[in-house]
Amino acid sequence: MIISVGIIAIFLGIALLLGIMASRGKDMSLEQWTVGGRGFGSIFIFLLMAGEIYTTNAFLGVSGWMYGKGGVAFFNIAMLNYVIAYWLTPKIWAYGKKHSLLSQSDFFEKAYNSKILGTLVAIVGLAALIPYLVIQLKGLGIIVSEASYGAIDPKLTIWIGTIAMIVYVMVSGIHGSAWTAVIKDFLILGVVLFLGIYLPFHYYGGIQPMWEAIEAVKPGFLTLPDSGFSASWYISTIMLTSLGFYMWPHTFVATFSAKSGNALRKNAIMLPIYALFLLFILFAGAAAILQIPGLEGGAVDLALFKISTQTFNPVIVGFIGAAGLLTAIVPGSLILMSAATLFAKNVLKPIRPQTTDQQIAIIARYSVPVIALIALYFTFSGGGAITLLFLMGYGLVTQFVPAVVSNFMKKNPLTVQGVSAGIIVGVSIVGWQAATGAHLSKLFPSWPSYIQDINIGFLALTVNILVSLIVSAFTRKVAVKNDETTNKKTVENIS
Repeated sequence: MIISVGIIAIFLGIALLLGIMASRGKDMSLEQWTVGGRGFGSIFIFLLMAGEIYTTNAFLGVSGWMYGKGGVAFFNIAMLNYVIAYWLTPKIWAYGKKHSLLSQSDFFEKAYNSKILGTLVAIVGLAALIPYLVIQLKGLGIIVSEASYGAIDPKLTIWIGTIAMIVYVMVSGIHGSAWTAVIKDFLILGVVLFLGIYLPFHYYGGIQPMWEAIEAVKPGFLTLPDSGFSASWYISTIMLTSLGFYMWPHTFVATFSAKSGNALRKNAIMLPIYALFLLFILFAGAAAILQIPGLEGGAVDLALFKISTQTFNPVIVGFIGAAGLLTAIVPGSLILMSAATLFAKNVLKPIRPQTTDQQIAIIARYSVPVIALIALYFTFSGGGAITLLFLMGYGLVTQFVPAVVSNFMKKNPLTVQGVSAGIIVGVSIVGWQAATGAHLSKLFPSWPSYIQDINIGFLALTVNILVSLIVSAFTRKVAVKNDETTNKKTVENIS
């Protein structure tokens, strides 16, 4: 136990040191702090974006869903988002560079010439980032507690990890996240490959025999059910996560930090190879199904560490725990930074327009511990499985897709009123479902299951698009009539 905790502590110290040192020789203006002076090349962009693949949701949530849900968990390796990224992210980068944008809300404010829309997007973004940060903190507590064989209280671990994140985010911003991602990515790949290959062979003699053993004990567990997490849920969830991947505020802003659009295209080509390693996390979760029986509810997130502590000595468990620790700290730091920037620049400044850019930079930095404390409150008071929190956040940020894509069309079909109405309606549907736990099957029991099972976030996006188009058509028609009336009065006055 002492050995495993010591290894984890060493990697935490290295991460903190790298995060602080990343600011050396740099004038930490708001632009440097948030987007790295727009100077990151292909390698750092790759590491930052890869940080979004291997979060604690991947490490614990993916393996947990494989353990608890079976074949449904394979939605995690769908990679349509990289096809979208090849086209979309260079356009976002070019627009951000042209207009010197520093946050996702800046994009909306500039594209639709509306500070109110920018503030709305910032509020929704913050609402999505808090549960995503909670995921990282929950995962952090689980990882270190399990890696210490239960000797360390998860709450203590969460506090220590959060303080480390706060320190290097306030000092180095995105530079700290990028440098910490270097060590994290090398470690996580080694651990993931090792677990995904060793566990199936150790317990079952191979990957195919593992699937056969699971099917023999739990027939049909590895296939999609006819209702609930059915094919329609699976497809709609893949669409939701693929469209929403680059709509997270911190991922969106990471595109601004690139040196060129070409760096983002290269990233879109390479990341699918990296993402394939998620298969090995699925293999590790599958290996635990028969070896660690009885985990239910939120406890399924413990599957990977339960089988690891049962199988390996404390040295190996320590390295697994260190990898898991970094999967929480790297994306957690990006989330903290993005949330603080959104609050200072896009929520507070519209309220106090006289605030200078220098003051905004200071406020953003000192907002970091406040946002972290809010996330800590929900971490300690909330429950639920990690993947469910993850999908709720996706449901919120995916509501930004219609406005972003429409902005790059030759003729934007949406008006600011249409975009605002669509986002409000879409977010309201997701928020209502999250608050009540209601599902279409309960509301409309007579509807066919392939409609009842559609992911609520994807359904909200569909309604969002319809509302956006209808309101945009109406407001554009009203605007044309008003222009015609104004022109007519002008002619009459001249006459």
